[in-house]
Amino acid sequence: MTIELPILRLGLAGFTADQQHAVHRMLRAGAGETSSWELSDLDGADALWINGARTQLVGSDRLRVASGVPSERALQINMADVDRPLAFAQPLPTGFEALCSFDPASAAGMAGALAQFEEWLKPLIAQFWLASHIVEHQAALGTGKFELRLNTELLAVVDMHGEAAVRANARPEDFDGGMWRASARHTVPEDFVCSSLSWLMWQYARRTQRDVLPRHYRAGLLYFRRAPRLAQRELENSHLLIMRELMLAPATFDDLQQRCGFDARRLAQLLGALYLVGSITSNPRRAAPVSGAGGESVLPSHLPSGGLDSVVPPETPPARRPVRPDLTVPAPLRPDH
Repeated sequence: MTIELPILRLGLAGFTADQQHAVHRMLRAGAGETSSWELSDLDGADALWINGARTQLVGSDRLRVASGVPSERALQINMADVDRPLAFAQPLPTGFEALCSFDPASAAGMAGALAQFEEWLKPLIAQFWLASHIVEHQAALGTGKFELRLNTELLAVVDMHGEAAVRANARPEDFDGGMWRASARHTVPEDFVCSSLSWLMWQYARRTQRDVLPRHYRAGLLYFRRAPRLAQRELENSHLLIMRELMLAPATFDDLQQRCGFDARRLAQLLGALYLVGSITSNPRRAAPVSGAGGESVLPSHLPSGGLDSVVPPETPPARRPVRPDLTVPAPLRPDH
């Protein structure tokens, strides 16, 4: 197995443009032992750094973070609603205690904060390595329920039509020697982290640097198959745009570039994510029927294996599908922030 590092995304709040550039340079200086970091918008971030010098307590559990960039707005944070790791650049606001803080002028301090994040994000990182292992062995796995074991130690349990569970503290070298076998297991140990297989593969697609789109998806026609079985907040407008275009009519990779306006690398990333969750297909026999005038809903995907077309489809002319220019995307577009 080729060990790859997941890309984790860091959001910044309250930092000046110069400070943001300094963080960016620090992140580019090198990857950690288990992951690589890059800057991200706040909505898509896995963890946040907040400038304590621009932070005020508002009530007992709410923070107001003034923007470090004149064109941006202040950020309001309800600590009870925070669902990702936070670290605060010192100095901290009076009366506020943080689980993780660091000296923004110290490279060692910033690296230490990232190391703490990686410790907290171990379950997510383990899920990434499991998904990577599934991608490398998908042809052998096929459908069914499987266990991944390192000698006698259980690493993961995967139902190719449902859930996936992995040991939360698994290391990359564990997967390198892991072996798959059929499983009839109904429960998993308490220290395993569970998710749907669709969510697992979607998160992998967002974090991998690997090109997961099969080569023949760049040559022939592509079809919309079904909507991904994911919460709508997981989808970007770009994914919805591609699904809408393919619902209107099948298209080649080059057609989608022209119709959607993405460069080749970005389009391959977007299509790769939709491919891994079974939402697009190169096989006309697996394509979803065009929605009727009544706007019938498209069934969700249970992902992946049944939806992955790892073999080039036979050379049969696709059935012509009518174009309905008044179709909307599979789900409402959310506003950009």
